[in-house]
Amino acid sequence: MHPEDGVGTMANIAHSEAGKKSGGASRAVFVGASRAAAIAGALFLLPLAVPTTALAQSGQVQGYVLGPNDNITVVVYGQNEFNVQTRVKPDGSIVMPLIGKVQAQGKTVITLADEITRRLVAGNYLKDPIVNVEVTEYNSKYVRVAGKVGVPGLVPLDRSNKLLDVLLRSGWVQPAGSQFITIRRAADGKEVRINTEELARGNTADIALDPGDTLFVADAELVYLTGAVARPGGYPLKPGMTVADVIAQAGGVGPTGSSGRVGLKRGGAKETDADQQTKLEAGDVIHIRERLF
Repeated sequence: MHPEDGVGTMANIAHSEAGKKSGGASRAVFVGASRAAAIAGALFLLPLAVPTTALAQSGQVQGYVLGPNDNITVVVYGQNEFNVQTRVKPDGSIVMPLIGKVQAQGKTVITLADEITRRLVAGNYLKDPIVNVEVTEYNSKYVRVAGKVGVPGLVPLDRSNKLLDVLLRSGWVQPAGSQFITIRRAADGKEVRINTEELARGNTADIALDPGDTLFVADAELVYLTGAVARPGGYPLKPGMTVADVIAQAGGVGPTGSSGRVGLKRGGAKETDADQQTKLEAGDVIHIRERLF
């Protein structure tokens, strides 16, 4: 072999070995990068999964919680002998064919269906049942709404337990009703007074109601308008109401009246002069006098 050939062969061998090392290093870098990307992806997805689990464990994601006297229907699809319409008993249970007593109180329709499914499978009655539970009558959780609302009565807390939603379901406050609603708590008897107009505008925080709470809207406090106005009579007093406000509600001053000649009688006092910006109180009597010709 020629010396130069030997040098060339050795060079080729060295180049080949270097290529193998380089390729191995490249593969190592690629594998390492892929593994790092996978870990980074897992770490990115992990925080997204945690809140859902936390919400489920905390009970924030749930529906109406069953209680005594609720009426429910249980349907096992394709197995009519297991279908029942029943009322939750005072001890919180229902009775199902074959599997017997099942605790319903404290469960939602979903968790009760899961419990019935588990019992049917555990007892070897059915292999893979499909169970559905529906509430047909809500009787265990409600609030009482009384006074000057559109539809007074018992309002079940089957949807939202917020004050604003309950008032809307009750037909809202009637025109003759007070702007303020009183909530008496069932737990301790304490009373809370809330301005419904400010509540509707979002200027007052909405509150959660508890089963057994009582809501009452009293008759509105009135002021009385007499004399030369389009529609004399009593008008609900609103916070900050002035003489000008009540005259506007009454359709304005009549043809013979004068907006600058206003008398105000408050309590047992004699009538005194008032102007358009005089603030009114409950029971005030405003008299619009005739114009002087």
